[in-house]
Amino acid sequence: MSKILRATMFLTIAFALAACASQSSDSSFTPQAPVGLSQADIRGIFSGKSWNWTSPKNSGQTLYAADGTSLVEVKGKGTTTGKWEAKDGQLCESYAPAPFLPAGAAMTCQPVSGGSGSYQVGQASFTPA
Repeated sequence: MSKILRATMFLTIAFALAACASQSSDSSFTPQAPVGLSQADIRGIFSGKSWNWTSPKNSGQTLYAADGTSLVEVKGKGTTTGKWEAKDGQLCESYAPAPFLPAGAAMTCQPVSGGSGSYQVGQASFTPA
């Protein structure tokens, strides 16, 4: 390959890379954030259905009743009841006292992501029961 051809190819690649660099540093470029699930999406996904879940510390099954109540079975520990709601892209849950959860748990909300029958709620993975 001649020196002129090599120099031409080098300059062509350099100009192409410079063009890419100037586009990515353009202050008008804004990466698009993933679209979260709406309150209606979350209600539609969980309401009236039982879900198997696994978290870093426990696993079990939860029935999310349409009236906002839940029945939770924690594998190897027992069952409790709770309340749930969807709010601002999050699933919010509270739990009644149980032998394995003497004080119960106040309402806490965690982001929901996923689709096609497999969801992540905070650190827990959910699949249909």
